[in-house]
Amino acid sequence: MAAERKLRMGLIGGARGFIGPVHRMAAALDGQIELVCGAFSSSAKRSQETGAELFLPQHRVYDSYDEMLATEARLPADQRMDFVSVVTPNYLHADIATKALQAGFHVLCEKPLTISREQADALVQTVNNTGLAFCLMHNYSGYPMVKEARGRIKAGQIGAVRKVVVEYPQGWLAGDFAAAGVKHQSWKLDPELSGGSCCLGDIGTHAFHLAEYVTGLRVAELCADLSIFIDYKQMEDDANILLHFDGGARGILYASQVSINDENSLAIRVYGELGGLEWHQEEPNTLLVKWPDRPRELVRSGCGNAYLTPAAQAATRIPAGHPEGFIEAFANVYLAFAQIVRNAAAGAPAGSVDGDFPTVNDGLRGIAFIEAAWESQRSDRKWVPLV
Repeated sequence: MAAERKLRMGLIGGARGFIGPVHRMAAALDGQIELVCGAFSSSAKRSQETGAELFLPQHRVYDSYDEMLATEARLPADQRMDFVSVVTPNYLHADIATKALQAGFHVLCEKPLTISREQADALVQTVNNTGLAFCLMHNYSGYPMVKEARGRIKAGQIGAVRKVVVEYPQGWLAGDFAAAGVKHQSWKLDPELSGGSCCLGDIGTHAFHLAEYVTGLRVAELCADLSIFIDYKQMEDDANILLHFDGGARGILYASQVSINDENSLAIRVYGELGGLEWHQEEPNTLLVKWPDRPRELVRSGCGNAYLTPAAQAATRIPAGHPEGFIEAFANVYLAFAQIVRNAAAGAPAGSVDGDFPTVNDGLRGIAFIEAAWESQRSDRKWVPLV
């Protein structure tokens, strides 16, 4: 039974770049998950080298993801992986996830979900047909203070939401890309590999998901102004988008990869009838709470801070003043997903209990967001519904 052991994870991708190691560290952080197999690269040689570096048995290191899924599915139940984590370039997400689900494996997948609405709709249908668990890695939803903000809004502490401002500026495309030391991200500049969206697919979907996750509201329509400042590619590197939420709230989403000297400056501000909230990813342990009639409050994460919402306390591992950050946020998503996988192993349908992690439906929202933004950019009808 999965309840009596660590869950067994397979990893597809992750031989190059920084995100593969982050996934491995995050999955292992709480002692609930172990990496047992992988197809780490489209290069069989590189996959084998990565497996050796991770001390995996050679027979569990695969030359391709097709080989991995077929072989793992044939293994006895007490040996094969329980779920697969997909950390490949965008264009492979749909194929890998679909095949993994059809082979009987739960799936955790990097964002964006797919490279088209058609692929996203088909993947949602596959998840529903198989009844297996599917998690989309919007890791920023795992931060304790993001959950704190969500909990306070849900409890009505700032009243009905009126205004949402979410931003994600980076500067990695502003200068000499080749000299910036980020060649491992070059696939993001290839429309065939990224899906035809650079800024929105890479970071805009994070900002969009954060806005909906924190507020509990859904974007009804948007008006987008997308720009291409770097002339060696034909995908947007800057986005300025007006948002209309269900219920009347208004919003602004700004995402950019040409904002010089900005690193990963994801931030959100939410203004309600009674107060406001503000959170910055580069200072993740602090939530600002704003009031009309008294000084703003500085709310801090940390075990033992009893004033925090239950969700924020559950997402915190160490006492206040000891920084928790990016990897821990990933780990919180993995931990919530692992519980659903365990429930499924115990006989409960994977979809019967809501887990606090982004799902395939959140992924579909992200793809709808990207396509609506580009429709707005290209059309004379600037306000485009998000459906």
